[in-house]
Amino acid sequence: MLNRVLPLKRYGSWVVILAALAATATNLDAQTLGRPAAASVEQVRIAPEAQPAAISSLLDQGRTLESSGRWAEALAHYEESLREHPHERALEERFDVARLHYSLEQRYADRSFRESVQTLRPQQATALYDDLLSKIQAHYYTTPPWQDLAQRGSQALQIALANRDFLATNGIRTGNGQVARLSAEIQSTTSRYAVHSRQDAASVAAQVARLASQRIGLNETATLLEFTSAAASSLDHYSSYLTADQLRDIYSQIEGNFVGLGVELKADNGSLLIVRVIPRSPAEQAGILANDRIVAVDGQATKDLSTDEAASLLTGTEGSYVRVTVETAGQSSRVLTIQRAHVEVPSLEDVKIIEPETGVAYIRVPAFQKTTTRDLEAALWDLHRQGMRSLVLDLRGNPGGLLTASVEVADKFIAAGSIVSTRGRSEQENFNYQAHRPGTWRVPLVVLIDGDSASAAEIFAGAIKDSARGKIIGTRSYGKGSVQGIFPLGYAGAGARLTTAKFFSPNGHPISSIGISPDIDARRATSVAAGQQTAPEGTHLVAYRGPGAEEDPTLEIAVQVARTLPVAAL
Repeated sequence: MLNRVLPLKRYGSWVVILAALAATATNLDAQTLGRPAAASVEQVRIAPEAQPAAISSLLDQGRTLESSGRWAEALAHYEESLREHPHERALEERFDVARLHYSLEQRYADRSFRESVQTLRPQQATALYDDLLSKIQAHYYTTPPWQDLAQRGSQALQIALANRDFLATNGIRTGNGQVARLSAEIQSTTSRYAVHSRQDAASVAAQVARLASQRIGLNETATLLEFTSAAASSLDHYSSYLTADQLRDIYSQIEGNFVGLGVELKADNGSLLIVRVIPRSPAEQAGILANDRIVAVDGQATKDLSTDEAASLLTGTEGSYVRVTVETAGQSSRVLTIQRAHVEVPSLEDVKIIEPETGVAYIRVPAFQKTTTRDLEAALWDLHRQGMRSLVLDLRGNPGGLLTASVEVADKFIAAGSIVSTRGRSEQENFNYQAHRPGTWRVPLVVLIDGDSASAAEIFAGAIKDSARGKIIGTRSYGKGSVQGIFPLGYAGAGARLTTAKFFSPNGHPISSIGISPDIDARRATSVAAGQQTAPEGTHLVAYRGPGAEEDPTLEIAVQVARTLPVAAL
């Protein structure tokens, strides 16, 4: 849950960031996948000579990953590239294609999805698709792009028809020529129709499903499920179809507990890079560290597996065992046999007085979970008894979480005024969250953010900054400014994550693609301290090179600032 980069897994489950509860769905800040998707799935080629060299290089790197079938890494590459080059059409197109491929791999590595392909009757799959379209029509934050939904479904099916796992799972053994002819016919069929409503979209999907069944014997359910998945993901980078297992994982994340090893992973050069090890987890007890790499699972090399296949091998029932080969930089690889267990994910980490002589306290918030507000209140009282005189709240790497938790935590430090506002197409999504004076902590506050602080973390940082309640230190945050809702669907235990609103800071500033800028830029401050540059006139920088600055210079800057902050006025 703690890292923006995809694919990020928690014990094999999908990272989803949750938010406020609504009457019809769980509103959430969704998995941080980047900026909004392009409006159309049409492929527009840009001549290489017309592209800047930097863009051409990024596209070449991405296509190298694509040609190796490393779609998870390609998706992460294009996401990161779009952060540096927003609105770059060629990158958006490749991101879109990579996401379709990756989503297909993800679904067909998912036991619950494969089961739904085999067990749902076509009539039920049709009803599932219609249920999703109905929820898009009722809850999506802007007018649904029905034509794009239909085109995206067609494109997703064409990609699936070229995938061996898809064909094998669905028992298709026809030749490549026949599949190619069907793919062209699907494209032709879809392009003939003007799709203006959910009924039109459903009609196109039904016709394509019948066509695929007639030409190669493909189960209509398989086709309709491709259209269903594609419809959700075509809306924006945050909306998506959720298999039964993924939906179950989301509800587990609300509670902050899982069964697994207790690691967070991302794909990296054919291995699974350990992003974080959960405290007191089986992985920590086995000696696994952050930045270690898993290169084999139960004897299967990760370089020979897709990320989903490798990560799924780590999952299992409580009490079962998995054998992993782990590499630590500069050491020989080691084989560990680890028992899967129930893992409690702490809502707070490293609660401590970091500088006893001045009373500077420190709390890391890895994500805004169901218990964060309660746990923070207890931690603050404990730190108060230990002599806390100022507080550093670390949101670096925090991808978001429960919107309500973020608002409640902000309310603990802000006495009055707005915390955040949400705006959507539906009136029920328009809401202004206000601070309440009772229970406010006056402790001087420093908030740390970085490029992986997103969503609910940005809500909190934006509220603190706009209210001038504390100092924001670090680097510009990620820039995700939308709220998602989790909507259970009527069949197969499936669900959908849909963007229902955009959120704005107390001063009305949008967050999407902009983020929160720190009051003190830690990178520039560190460079000034090292004598590498001078601070521009009027720029608020702190140059500090105290003990431990090499390990965490941003925190060292925060400690110095925290010492000097006055008590906040109520």
